Amino acid sequence: LHMESWRTEMKEEINRINQVLPTTPADDKTAAIKQWMDSVMDKMDHYKAEHHRYVKEAVTLLELALWKAKLAEKEENSAEGRTK
Repeated sequence: LHMESWRTEMKEEINRINQVLPTTPADDKTAAIKQWMDSVMDKMDHYKAEHHRYVKEAVTLLELALWKAKLAEKEENSAEGRTK
């Protein structure tokens, strides 16, 4: 869900230069391109950081699930040992 909205927003931001540049005076085109590039890079950095946060959260959940599974396995093995 997030990846799709990020992709859409990035495509819009990348294509924005096509609307801005034709109406920008020749003397201001370099500054407009630089500003656009900075904006694209800032958005990419933001999404990379957000993606990293989601990955880190997923890894934490996976570690907890594995820990819980191992704990349950140990308890099961312990219970089987008592019933033998």
